[in-house]
Amino acid sequence: MSRFEGRVAFITGIGRGQGRSHAVRLASEGADIIGVDICRDFESAAYPMATEEDLAETVRQVEATGRRIVARVADVRDGARLRQVVREGVKQFGRLDFVVANAGISTAQFRMTTVEQDEQAWNDVIAVNLTGVWITAQAAIPYMVAGGRGGSIVFIGSTAGLRGAAAGGYTAAKHGVVGLMRGLANELAEDNIRVNVVHPTAVNTLMAVNEGMQAYLDAQAEKGVHNQNALPVELLEPADISDAVAFLLSDEARYITGTNLPVDAGFVNRVG
Repeated sequence: MSRFEGRVAFITGIGRGQGRSHAVRLASEGADIIGVDICRDFESAAYPMATEEDLAETVRQVEATGRRIVARVADVRDGARLRQVVREGVKQFGRLDFVVANAGISTAQFRMTTVEQDEQAWNDVIAVNLTGVWITAQAAIPYMVAGGRGGSIVFIGSTAGLRGAAAGGYTAAKHGVVGLMRGLANELAEDNIRVNVVHPTAVNTLMAVNEGMQAYLDAQAEKGVHNQNALPVELLEPADISDAVAFLLSDEARYITGTNLPVDAGFVNRVG
């Protein structure tokens, strides 16, 4: 039997990249998937978001594993819509065991000083990367508690949530996710629901591989700051993060809660 056979996972940001990787990985190990993606661009972001065609491809890949998926266009900032999608998925699959709060954005302004940044960029990234994580958890927790089977919640953080990276909303939001995780881990412990954060270094997705990010890295290098991993790898692949997510969701991690797990090729240890 696959280790997630008969389980159901709710994942945000499944249109492509890490979110798609998490969905396909969990499905390949037996889980049915409830997933959302905004499928719309942000003016403040330095790169395009996933499209509805991308979301359809995720559906195709999940179904190719033999598992079922409820995939909808939804914005993690919209609590009513997220609750609607989760309710629909639980009605179809009969339960909810796991949450992976993966949806996130980065704005072009992370490379600016605090006084250069504008409020819209701050508001966008805080709303998606922090408030959206809280809304995701809030939508899912009642079904996990009511199921009485325990469960596991994984937030996707960042090395920016473990060190003082560039000032701005992204770093603030990822630090906030750590605080949210710590509080929820205590709140949900009596229901045997575990909560942890995975903190990736740069991953080979459009969030990390775009002209805005490259300009920031070049500017940092000119200042003598070399944001490099300790291990000899420039970028991780989404599947590398999915490995850690699957572990934390699994029974193998049944006594792990309230933790930060860097999957960072030694980045934080080297430059933190």
